[in-house]
Amino acid sequence: MRLDKYLKVSRLIKRRTVANEACDAGRVSINDKVAKASQDVKTGDIIEIRFGEKVVRVKVAQIIDTTKKENAADMYEYV
Repeated sequence: MRLDKYLKVSRLIKRRTVANEACDAGRVSINDKVAKASQDVKTGDIIEIRFGEKVVRVKVAQIIDTTKKENAADMYEYV
């Protein structure tokens, strides 16, 4: 699954366009490497998102194409 879609489906970022812009700005990295929006996400990857001063690090637990809001948090674990 593409990184921008994963961020949207998992609800780490609310909109896919915002996720795309964050990737283009270099604020998202996978396994300590700056990632593009089109990069594939695999189970076990560590995603780091920088929101200004705040940094969010999560580990990909599972990949689901669509999910409900209640189940979105099951897609990742905070590191």
